[in-house]
Amino acid sequence: MAEQNDFPAPEQGLVVTHFLTVRDVRVSREFYADVFGGRVVMAENPAVVKVANTWIIMNPGGGPTPDKPDVTLTPPEPGDPVSAFLNVRVADIGAFYAAARAKGAYFLTEPQDRQSELRCYLRDPDGYLIEIGQTTGLLKGISATP
Repeated sequence: MAEQNDFPAPEQGLVVTHFLTVRDVRVSREFYADVFGGRVVMAENPAVVKVANTWIIMNPGGGPTPDKPDVTLTPPEPGDPVSAFLNVRVADIGAFYAAARAKGAYFLTEPQDRQSELRCYLRDPDGYLIEIGQTTGLLKGISATP
């Protein structure tokens, strides 16, 4: 059983987690644990991986349930438009990029200098988009390149 501070169940107030509908729970769970140095809190039903100061919750898709009538959960299809994505901030984007690539992570590009930040994007096994960013110029009042 997970320790209380490893599971997203606050004693007061709230915590924010991110739920992903995935095709293969094991593959996605291992991706978030490996690439992001996460800690598996629950392996299945749902899978829960603690990553830094948040949790990624993963389960297969499915049809409506009594608490979400008329809602069907499905992972993204290749080429689907993106309406939301994870935004991960790192202290050293070069080190993260190299380590994640060595673990098989697929990045759309190398890190790009946007003046306010260095950033790049990667895809998880289901195709979810993840922004990896390192704040740089923003700390000095420099805005992003449009």
